[in-house]
Amino acid sequence: MRYVQRVVSWVVYSTPAYQKAGGMNAVCEQEVWDAMDKARPGFYTLIRSGIPTEGEAEQLARGTSGDRPKPTRKTPPQAAAAPKSSS
Repeated sequence: MRYVQRVVSWVVYSTPAYQKAGGMNAVCEQEVWDAMDKARPGFYTLIRSGIPTEGEAEQLARGTSGDRPKPTRKTPPQAAAAPKSSS
């Protein structure tokens, strides 16, 4: 028996969201995107297609949302200026 591996390509697209400027990004397989675009041409906006892994597509769709905050460097408090002695 042969083992057949299905090649899956992922797509990131933008969908309009009610009362939200710019809509939301979403991820789906290329086959699903083709069906969605055929059913409602121009309703969804394709951001990128041909992405090899779902994880990579999710990261692209998420953008910077969900990233760990960048560490902030805490600086030590400034030493209080000692009064100068006049001699």
